[in-house]
Amino acid sequence: MGLVAAGAAGVWSFMRPTSVELVAPRRGDAAEIVYATGVVEPRTWAKVTPLIREHIVELCNCEGQDVEEGAVLARLDSRQADATLAELRARERLAATEYERLSVLIERNAASQQALDRARSEINQAEALISGHKARLENYVLRAPMSGVVLRQDGEVGEIAEPGTVLFWVGKPKPLQVVADVNEEDIPRIAAGQRVLLQADAFPGRQLEASVDRITPKGDPVAKTYRVYLALPDDTPLMIGMTVEINIVIRVADNALLVPAEAIRENAVFTVADGVARRHPVTIGIRGPREVEVLSGLDDDQRIISPVPETLVDGAKVRPAEQ
Repeated sequence: MGLVAAGAAGVWSFMRPTSVELVAPRRGDAAEIVYATGVVEPRTWAKVTPLIREHIVELCNCEGQDVEEGAVLARLDSRQADATLAELRARERLAATEYERLSVLIERNAASQQALDRARSEINQAEALISGHKARLENYVLRAPMSGVVLRQDGEVGEIAEPGTVLFWVGKPKPLQVVADVNEEDIPRIAAGQRVLLQADAFPGRQLEASVDRITPKGDPVAKTYRVYLALPDDTPLMIGMTVEINIVIRVADNALLVPAEAIRENAVFTVADGVARRHPVTIGIRGPREVEVLSGLDDDQRIISPVPETLVDGAKVRPAEQ
């Protein structure tokens, strides 16, 4: 009797209707969005980096101040380079003295033309070395590459400046832009002029706006992204260096028929008729994280199953939860 009773309970459990939740679709606005993150930067700016490895002996301490193009921002220790230049100049003077001496001797037929030409060659060589060394000495002075504001200054006097290390950021504080890396599969849908909604941790709960300015023509084949530049309005509260979350509005559908995303399975929804689940294929429009636009295949007054149980199939017996 115990085995028979257990078997009957198992059959009853298997045939018991599945309890489901029913919801009604709603009308509202749907927006197709491309999400990314970005950083606020000036539209016009430049980095100042040393080309040689040497100690910093002077800094302008001009962070936040206006500078003109060519203004000295920092100096590196050039004592050894100055000594080398002095040695080259001494060599040039010696070569010039030798040339003058040979010029007098050649007038007296006491020296050869070949010796005079060799002395002239040594003078030219010394002059070329001095010219090249003077050019290299310019690397010991870091200058502003443009007129603007020193947006940031790093490094201290006495530290060793490494080649490629940014010591100064110089640029125009306005206008600002956001630079974002967008996945390559989303790039075909993005175009200049599209509206962009921004969110920043510095301004919680506040929605900021921008617009797509331009897209870099060449993407990154490793990261599989393209760089997108967003123009910010002049009155934006965002500051240089802030990170923002970006929602690029591709298109907006007004008064769209919306259903929960969890009510969609393989482009179909389920309704209930006479205690049985019925599958209805639908045409999907804009897909959002929580709701999906239905273009056709569903009426406003139809109630659908949401969420759809994983094991639910067309024709299965169901029982609305409110019953």
